[in-house]
Amino acid sequence: MPSTNTLAVEAHGLVKDFAAGSGKHSKAVDGIDLEVAQGEIFGVLGPNGAGKTTMLKMLATLLTIDAGNASIFGVDVAKDPHRIRQLLGVTGQYASVDENLTANENLWLFARLQGVGSKEAKATASQLLGQFALEEAADKPISQFSGGMRRRLDLAASLITRPPLIFLDEPTTGLDPRTRGQMWDTIRGLVADGSTILLTTQYLDEADQLADRIAVIDRGIKVAEGTPDELKTSVGSSTLQIQLSLGADQTLALDVVRRVVGEEPVLTPGNLNGTGGRLNVALPEADRAADVLIGLRQAGVSISSVNVDKPTLDEVFLALTGHDTGESEATTNHTDEQTEMEVAR
Repeated sequence: MPSTNTLAVEAHGLVKDFAAGSGKHSKAVDGIDLEVAQGEIFGVLGPNGAGKTTMLKMLATLLTIDAGNASIFGVDVAKDPHRIRQLLGVTGQYASVDENLTANENLWLFARLQGVGSKEAKATASQLLGQFALEEAADKPISQFSGGMRRRLDLAASLITRPPLIFLDEPTTGLDPRTRGQMWDTIRGLVADGSTILLTTQYLDEADQLADRIAVIDRGIKVAEGTPDELKTSVGSSTLQIQLSLGADQTLALDVVRRVVGEEPVLTPGNLNGTGGRLNVALPEADRAADVLIGLRQAGVSISSVNVDKPTLDEVFLALTGHDTGESEATTNHTDEQTEMEVAR
């Protein structure tokens, strides 16, 4: 068991450059520092292509570290990769189970591949199927499983050797809301049992619900870190959301907000479906919203709706990066992430 005095993950200046030596700038991970305490859920939030999965692969020894250093429970990732893999359980974005085997057979096989004896592997498979409420499906082929059942089985497979640290790479991608909620409960249960979780996600509500602390990553760079409440407070005590009317002067609206509150608003431009632009304005005090609205009216900028609320992680991300996480977009470019993640088991 790792010493309780060491960090679960400690990384400094991590860099991954896929075109090193070519003269092109292609750093998928660009100088990221990370500290994950034992027993916490640490969230890494960012859109597709932000560098989240690449960072996990580096920490899991699946990709070389081009610059910087990292350790898991005090063990150097680059110098002792075999030991690192003994400390980790990794669940990638897409189910890595064998379609032609049953749930029981999949877990037994994963256990045997990790050096577990046949009798113990059978007992471990049975125990994990019970833990993840898959007993009734134990002898069904995976081809008959729903997406949520596959994700639970995939997570179960990463826990065969009871690793103290678990990497979850977008664990609820493609799941319906009910199944996502079940996965969240499962993740909380793992931490209650003593595990440490490093979770990547592009879902703002997921990070808010699960993570004790969050690192926000965009284009390979860590742009902020803190608890959910700390991140929300960093963009003001309140957020004013203004939906501009179709055809409203967006440039003029930006100028008015800058003049009235001295803050740089985030503009989401209108679209081809006939929607006007949307402004998100961080307010030092909620009552400053009235000043903004009066300024817009005096300038002749037409609006269709207004909302004032406490900041959400959505506003935080918009304020930090100038764009949203793209969480509603379909996940594409799967490449070989599934295969590479399986190696860490």
